Amino acid sequence: MSFLIDFILHIDSHLITIVNTFGNWTYLILFLIIFIETGAVILPFLPGDSLLFAASALAANSEYHLNIWIFVFLFWAAPLLGDSLNFFIGQKIGSTINDESFLGRFVKKEDLDKTEAFFEKHGGMAISLARFMPIIRTMSPFVAGGSGIQYRKFFRYSFIGATAWMILCCSAGYYFGNFPVVKEHFSLIIIGIIIVSLMPAIIAASKKHFAKK
Repeated sequence: MSFLIDFILHIDSHLITIVNTFGNWTYLILFLIIFIETGAVILPFLPGDSLLFAASALAANSEYHLNIWIFVFLFWAAPLLGDSLNFFIGQKIGSTINDESFLGRFVKKEDLDKTEAFFEKHGGMAISLARFMPIIRTMSPFVAGGSGIQYRKFFRYSFIGATAWMILCCSAGYYFGNFPVVKEHFSLIIIGIIIVSLMPAIIAASKKHFAKK
């Protein structure tokens, strides 16, 4: 877990190491990280927004010979494919998950409850909105699959969310990631991205807490 935290906070330096070590295989590695973060319901803690931002920033730097358009396609396809896999997993076993099941050992009931509440409040648009919220974006397709929603309708909202997420994160990284002030404080920028992405969940939890009081 300490390695994962270090990887997220210093993702720029770790990505440079990956590029220097694996070359063009970097594209596949980063695609798999995003796909697994979205598609494997038990791994919601893998980097998402920060990875897109940092990878796009490296692509803007000619020193690393990375193609931003390949990243754009991969970072658009990975969440779409991951969402679909997660949806079908939820469709098959979503209603049977409990503390005694295999997935129940990894998936927190609290996270599922939060996602279900978010889904009930926002309806289908929750699938698009969840793309910008860590953990909830991993749980949302799973919950949607178990809710009985048609895949065609689910995919439409997933498409909107994945497209908007990719455009926002890749554009921000590509155009602003190499500003001197950003490069000098990259770890702080990454922490800021994480905090901003978690704010909706924090606000919702705070409202629920004070409502109970």
